[in-house]
Formats: sequence, structure tokens, C-alpha cells
Amino acid sequence: MVETEVGQQKQNTNNFLRRDVRFLGHILGEVLVHQGGNELLDVVERIREMSKSLRAHYVLEIYDEFKNTISSLNSDIRHQVIRAFAIYFQLVNIAEQNHRIRRKRDYERSSGESVQPGSIESIVQELKHANTPTGEVREILKAISLELVMTAHPTEAMRRAVLDINLRISDGMMKLDNPMLTYREREQLREKLLGEVLNLWQTDELRDRKPTVIDEVRNGLYYFDETLFDVLPEIYHELERCLNKYYPEEKWHVPSFLKFGSWIGGDRDGNPSVKANVTWETLGLHRQLAIQKYGEILKDSLEHMSFSKNIVKVSDALLTSIQSDKEALGNVQDVWRNEKEPYRIKTTYMIEKVNNTGNANVSASQKYNSPEEFIHDLTIMDESLRSHYADFVADNYIKKLIRQVELFGFHLATLDVRQHSKEHENAMTEILAKMGITNDYSKLSEEEKITLLTSVLNDPRPITSSYLEYSEGTQECLNVYHTIHKAQQEFGKGCISSYLISMTQGASDMLEVVVFAKEAGLYRRESDGSVKSTLQSVPLFETIDDLHAAPGIMSTLLAIPAYRASLDPETQLHEIMLGYSDSNKDGGVITANWELRMALQDITEAAKKFGVKLKFFHGRGGALGRGGMPLNRSILAQPVETLGGGIKITEQGEVLSSRYSLQGIAYRSLEQATFALISASKESRSPQRHPLEDKWENIMRGISEQAQTKYQDLIFRDADFLTFFKESTPLPEIGELNIGSRPSKRKNSDKFEDLRAIPWVFSWTQTRYLLPAWYAAGTGLQSFYQGDAANLAVLKQMYEEWSFFQTMLDNLQMALAKADLLIAKEYGSLVKDSPIAERIFNLIKEEYELTSSIILQITGQQEILDNVPVIQESIRLRNPYVDPLSYMQVELLKELRSLRDNNEDDTDLLREVLLTINGIAAGLRNTG
Repeated sequence: MVETEVGQQKQNTNNFLRRDVRFLGHILGEVLVHQGGNELLDVVERIREMSKSLRAHYVLEIYDEFKNTISSLNSDIRHQVIRAFAIYFQLVNIAEQNHRIRRKRDYERSSGESVQPGSIESIVQELKHANTPTGEVREILKAISLELVMTAHPTEAMRRAVLDINLRISDGMMKLDNPMLTYREREQLREKLLGEVLNLWQTDELRDRKPTVIDEVRNGLYYFDETLFDVLPEIYHELERCLNKYYPEEKWHVPSFLKFGSWIGGDRDGNPSVKANVTWETLGLHRQLAIQKYGEILKDSLEHMSFSKNIVKVSDALLTSIQSDKEALGNVQDVWRNEKEPYRIKTTYMIEKVNNTGNANVSASQKYNSPEEFIHDLTIMDESLRSHYADFVADNYIKKLIRQVELFGFHLATLDVRQHSKEHENAMTEILAKMGITNDYSKLSEEEKITLLTSVLNDPRPITSSYLEYSEGTQECLNVYHTIHKAQQEFGKGCISSYLISMTQGASDMLEVVVFAKEAGLYRRESDGSVKSTLQSVPLFETIDDLHAAPGIMSTLLAIPAYRASLDPETQLHEIMLGYSDSNKDGGVITANWELRMALQDITEAAKKFGVKLKFFHGRGGALGRGGMPLNRSILAQPVETLGGGIKITEQGEVLSSRYSLQGIAYRSLEQATFALISASKESRSPQRHPLEDKWENIMRGISEQAQTKYQDLIFRDADFLTFFKESTPLPEIGELNIGSRPSKRKNSDKFEDLRAIPWVFSWTQTRYLLPAWYAAGTGLQSFYQGDAANLAVLKQMYEEWSFFQTMLDNLQMALAKADLLIAKEYGSLVKDSPIAERIFNLIKEEYELTSSIILQITGQQEILDNVPVIQESIRLRNPYVDPLSYMQVELLKELRSLRDNNEDDTDLLREVLLTINGIAAGLRNTG
């Protein structure tokens, strides 16, 4: 009965989604008529209908008419047509996001006693039904750890002003579901939404300048302010509710296993704008928001704290703390005047102390000097409230605030610092030469570097001096470490604890960072020989060669006592970051997936020999070509034996807005992540390796080798490929989109290796190839299959019974479904040498067809993405609206590049190109 009701409910909610898309589409149509007359709407509708017809049945005459219609548009109307399609996708994305929230609510409303799959309650219920003892549950919760790290990687093509309008439209659309609305209220809501869409139409989607680093910091803080400050404690509350329900004999307070961190303002790799002073300003903004949020929460709680001493007996500890505050703070202007309401008096004193936090001009007793002091005061209030049975208020206001302080402290989020290994080597070379230690450190062998750096670490004497003058780059390098030391004293040790080294290729790259930390007092050898270290050096292994070298590098490092001493003596935990983007760019998607898996296992084994636990930091992007996938799946995709020390995962660009703009979606994403964490941790306690996994790994090794050869034959060894890539994609124009403060290249170079992975993936997404997310997979799989039915049966079994293989193939399906080679071929007309364009296109097309064919054989499906019909249908419905933007982009790029070849330019033409880039990004729901 319940299943029937749920099925009916699902159909009803799908009807709501279609209703919302239609409703918003009609409103957009009204705006088009209002702004451009019926002519504009007629042109948009004609193009849309032809595009839909072409998708349904490709007819050459309709294709020619379609292209002629687009090419004949004058610049004014073309500009408006581009914006109409681009804004339509924004509205569809809003409707789909709202629908996700609606589906969850409808499930909970209609399912009765049944528990939603993937929810927090479902995993706690699963533990209980498996007779997992309370002690083991406690150990699981103590062991799990997930830190989600916001980055400023330039993949968010949408402006903050546009995001704000989208949020208001989303809020208005959610209200349409309210059955209590009157006819007039619905009309008023429609008028409001019409105004918001009109506002959207008249708001510039494009930034007029590149954002500064501090702009990016504020954009990141937006998500803490709008959603995370409230949603994160709700995750903990729900987990504790479920634990109390299924394990009532225990009093639960879940450890802080789920937190957010940030790179924004700390990541200086390839971004010369991120200086030490910018990092300091970033930390100040973090604290400012934390203080602001605590002040707002305390003020809001005042109206719930009217308990009177005439009616209830409060604790002596509360009265004592009020007296202490009164003596320390004196006459506070806003202190509560009714002496019979002690909680309000205490709260106003706490507001004053929170506002004074970080103020060097007030005494220590007039402010909170640590989060622990704040929690101490909150705990006094909590215990006093419970003493007179005001549990509801304690649970809903004080307990939640205690959790928020535990999670965010006064530093809000831990900031990671990142720099390229070459910058450290350059600075070290200069410093050692000035001290007369060695003339050219950079020319030493790796063994010589390790020996020298180890001796420096063991020597308490410094190798830098404030009396020496250094180059600007070296001085800035030193300033960063001194700033970290100062920040840990000012904001607490939790504000910065990890220093990441991009392109780590040897143990010396890590030792250099520890030496710099020593110079700033972040690594200190005490008189008894022990070491105090408050900054961990974190290697970032990015290329395929680096992944191969990683186990050896870590073994070398951990065998050095001076380095080993930098680890926390109690936890013996070491963080290691793996790069999904550059490994994919370097070796292709199959090889990157395989080599990352092997690196995880091999590095774990290497560390285990030294008794060291590892926390792996997964540098995933939002796009499929950069390791992107739903958060819960990215956790479950890891080998369970590599989860022991916790996980960090990057959250960047469009992922931030799609996951964390709305509280309902943020909650569901973090709830699913919690489910995955606990589930994986449970499995890791008694991992079950499939009896055929050794055989499958050998097969995958061969598949990976063949795929890598195929991939690198095209990307690195085809002399014409780079020309094809640069000319057939909007790569040069993407750099003019002003979506990030960081340059698109690490150096001012046209070499492929210096191109960052983000514009690489972004460009292929725009052209509808999505090449980095699937290319060479077919050749790799075919190398094992070779038309042999027995081999196909093995691949089928691997897909059905091996989660790694299944996840990899399902991600390939997603990429193949979003790719469209009919559209991609149009971009070949941008290549000046047409034989090159035709030859390379045919190579890609042949591989696409091979990959699609063999995946369908392995999965037994009729069509790509038959396994996820909801996404399959979404792509099918979106394509007719994306196609016109792609065709217009090709025409516009031809015009713009023709002008630029003659040293001319047209800012309006460039603007239209950039608008198509934004629109396609919204339509495909991916940038880089």
C-alpha cells in the first residue's frame, strides 16, 4: 500500500516539476514580449521549434533553415535571443533544484513509518538491525571525519547578483506549493515572480572586471551565512535524534566529524594576487562573520529567555557568572534591565563579550579569548535551563549554538595555504646562497637536498635574518609563514593547519616547507629534544608519474626522524592530497581513475609500515572530466581501507551554488554524505574483498595501459592536436569571462602542460565534446574484450559486482550522454586547416562510437543512461534549448576571430560570445 502511494506521489511531484517549468517559461515569454515585442518572442519560438524538430528527426532542409535563421539574425535581436535561451536555463535549473527539495518532503510525508534510503535514519537503523553494539557505534562515530573545502577555482560562471535573484525566484516558486494560498495571493506571487524575472532580464550576467581575491572570499562566505551555519548543526541534531531513538541507553553527543574549510585567500599557486596580507585579511573576514552570526543568534534567543526568578529557580553557577560579567564589563549600555530575568541579563553580557572578541583594546575578561570560554558560558545556561525543565529552549537554542561554536569557533573555517613547489625551491636556493651554505641548491641531486635540509632541521640555528635583503619572491615566501604563525596566535591554531605543495615530485619539496615553518616558529625543537609543530606540509600528487612516485616519496619522508617529528605525537596522522584534474589531463579518464585508486592503496600500505594513519584529500572538480560526482558517491568510491584517517574533498565553482545555495538541497547533500561516511566506516571495520578482485585489477591494469596510450597518442603525440584544440574551442575567449582572480595558465606560456585543467575541461564542455570525461575509454575496454564472448561476460560481472568498475562506467555514461558530436562537428569549421579538423574529428568520433557501443554491451542497456532515466530525460529535454546557443557561438566565434586576425575588435561581439558561454554552462549544468 505504501509503495503504491509513494509511486503515485512520485508521479504527482513530477507533474509539479512540469508545472513549474511551464509557469516560469510563460513568465519569461511575457518578459520577452514586454522588452522586445512579439517579434522577439516569435524568433525565439521559431528557433526553439526547429531545434526540437531536428532533435526528433534530423532533416537536412530543416537543418539548413535552422542555420540560416541563426546566421541571418541582426546583432540586436541575436543578443536578445542568446539571453532568452540562457535565462531559460537558469529558470529550469531553479525548478529542478526546488523539485529535489519537494521530492524529499513528499517522500517523508507519504512514506509513513518507512525510512528514506540514503538518509541518516536509514544508516542508524541499519546499524541497529545488524545488532551493532553501542560501543562499536561510538567507535565508528569517533573514527569518521569529512572536511569539505571550498576553493576559488574559476568555474562559477554566474554573478553573485544573478545568484541572489535566482534565490528569490526559488523562494517564490516554493510558495506556489502551499495549498492554503488564495486566488489573490497566487496572483500577487505571480506578479512578484514576473518582477524578479524582469529584474533578471535587466541584470548584466557578465562581470565587468575580474573578481579580486577578497571578492572571492566574500562569495565563499555567502554560503556560510546563507545556509551552512544553520544546516550543519541540523545534520548533527538529526544524527543524535536517530541515535537516541535506536540506542536510547546511551547519552549521545556526536563528535564534530563534518566541517567546512576553505582555500579562498590561502591558495596562491599560480595566483600572484594572493599575498600574505590578503591571507591575513581573509582570516579577519572569517572571524567577522562568525562574530556577526553569534551576535544575531544570541539576540534572537532573547525573546525566548524570559524565565523569571519569581517563578523558577536558576542555578547558582548562572548567578555567579552574571556577577563576574558585571564586574568585568561594568556598565554595559544594552544590558537587560529586569533583574528578575537572569537569562536575558546573561545573554546581553554574552553579546557584549562576543562583539569584543578580537578587539585588542579591551581586557581579556571583557571578551571571549577562545571558543572554549564561550562554550563554558553557554553550558552554564544550558544546565541551568534544564534544572527547571526548560529542556525545549535548551535544546533548540543553547544546544544548537554550542554545536555551532564547536564547528565554527571564532575562525569560522580552517584555511589551507597552497603554493607551487618551484616557488619554495627558488626561495630556498636564494636563502642558502646568502648564508653561504651552498651556492646553488636547485642544482643539487635529490639525495643531496634531503641530506642538507635534514641537517638544517636538526640545527636550532636559523638560516634567515631580518638584516638580509631578499628578492621580492623570497621575501613573500617568508612572509606567508610568519603570517601563519601570527594568525595561529591571533585566531587560534585551527585557523591554518595545512600547507599544500602543488607538483610535489620529491621528498625535498616537503622538507623545504618544514624548514620554512621552522624559520617562522611553526616547527620548534624544545630543549628536551621534542618537537612542537603546528603546521603540516601536505603533498599534492597530480600527474600520473607523481602518483607512481608517491609511495616512495612518503616512505623516504617518514624514515627521516626530523620530518616524522612534525606529526602529531598522539594521532600520527598525515594528510595527503591527490589531484583528479591534472591526472585526468595527463593520462585520460580511465588511467586517472585507475592510477588514483592504486595510489590510494599503495600510499596507505607505505604509511602503515611506519604506523602512520593517512587523511586523503581528494581534489575533485565539479565536471566529470575533473573527477566530479555527487558527494556521497565520491565517498563510497574510495577503497574502504583508505578511509581510516578521514577524508577531505574540494567543493568548487558551480558545485557550491548547486549544492549549498538552498538549505533543503544543502541538507540532503550533507545527509547523504553522512550516510556514506558511516556506511563506509562500518564496512572498513571488516572489509570484504571480492574473491575475483585480484583478477579484475590485473584486467583493469591492462585496460588502463591501452587507454593511456590511445589518449596520449592524440593529446601529446599528434602534432596537429594542440592547433585543433585551440582553434575549435572557445579557449581564448573563456579567459575573458572574468570568472576568477587566477590566470588560466600557471605561466605566461602556450605549452599544453602549463594550461590549467579547468579551462581545458571548460573548453571541451562548451563544444559538446566533453572529451576529457570519456576519450580513450572505448579503446581500453576493447583491448580486453576483443570480440570474445567470454571476456564480455567477465566485464559484465565486473560491472555488476565491483563498485569501482560500475562507478567508472556510470560516469562514462553521463559524459557520453551529455556529449553531442553532431554539434561538436560544427566547431571544426573554426579550424583554419580543414583537413586537420576533419581528421581529428573523425578520430574522436570513432572513439566515441566505440566507447558507447562497448558500454551498452557491458551494461546490457539499449541506450546510454537507461540506468538513470531521470537524468537521461533531463538531458533530452535540455538539448533542444542548448543547441541554438552552440550554433550561435560558432558563428560568433568566426566573426570575432576574423576581426581579431585583422587587428580589429568588437566589444559587443565579444559580449555575445561570452553570453553563449554562460548559457551553455547553465544548460549543461557544468563549466570546468
